[in-house]
Amino acid sequence: MKTPKQQRKQKPTPSATQKPRPAKSAQADTEKPAAKVAVPPTTTSGERIQKILARGGIASRREIERWIGEGRIKVNGAVVTQGVKLKTGDYLQVNDRVVHWEKFAEQPTRVLLYHKATGEVVTRHDPENRPVIFKNLPQLETARWIAVGRLDINTSGLLLVTNNGELANRLMHPSTEVEREYAVRILGNVPDATLEKLKTGVELEDGKAKFDEIHFAGGEGANKWYNVIVSEGRNRLVRRLWESQTLTVSRLIRVRYGPIVLPEGLRTSRFYELTNKELDLLFEYAGLATEKHVTTNKPEPKNQQGRRR
Repeated sequence: MKTPKQQRKQKPTPSATQKPRPAKSAQADTEKPAAKVAVPPTTTSGERIQKILARGGIASRREIERWIGEGRIKVNGAVVTQGVKLKTGDYLQVNDRVVHWEKFAEQPTRVLLYHKATGEVVTRHDPENRPVIFKNLPQLETARWIAVGRLDINTSGLLLVTNNGELANRLMHPSTEVEREYAVRILGNVPDATLEKLKTGVELEDGKAKFDEIHFAGGEGANKWYNVIVSEGRNRLVRRLWESQTLTVSRLIRVRYGPIVLPEGLRTSRFYELTNKELDLLFEYAGLATEKHVTTNKPEPKNQQGRRR
């Protein structure tokens, strides 16, 4: 039998729920705890980041691959490398800003051919409360409509919109050199020497530019119509080329973008949706693989016109 003094000297035994504290070392006192390393997502399941972001219109696949190489994209807190795929529940950041990538879920490509009216603007929200083209388009359950280029407020005609960001980026990229054709009404006569100069090239504030083709399209009195073709999408390029020769553009209409032509019977502020066959031709033109189409009963072109709102 132990005396009370011996019982006080005896160390207590740890219980089942009480963990013994590890002995401290001199090295442990000086070292900082290791940083928590985020685990990147898998590379064997899900869908590639660049494909998802390109579909959502964030940037082209090549641009997103460059961002990955520069360490600007994180998933679940970890900087990703090429080949990483996203799966449900992954937390995506681009330049430290959260991207809700789930809304870019894979869906059939849709392309609308919209007839923009003069006075409408190609933006989602206008502080001056001017008519916005996106308000005339059907709503999408996921993703959003992306305009393929722009037309300024005083220009009417063909504008393509799509839910496929990769297709939009390919059609807008300078390397694709998509032809854009315009009908232009000029006030006054245009000398042949001026037309030749516009085809040869003139210096603008942002570099040399020219018309690939110019064709006289008729006209009486003071107004003359011309059809012109350019292969780049610089801001207000067609107007600026004519104005560089002190000529006044009284009306400007885009009638073609690549292989897509503005239908004669399509009224302003209305749209026509491309058929699956037309989509295949557009994908081929853009250098993209065609998609497997979901069977739908699309109406004929004359019935595919949006209503005014």
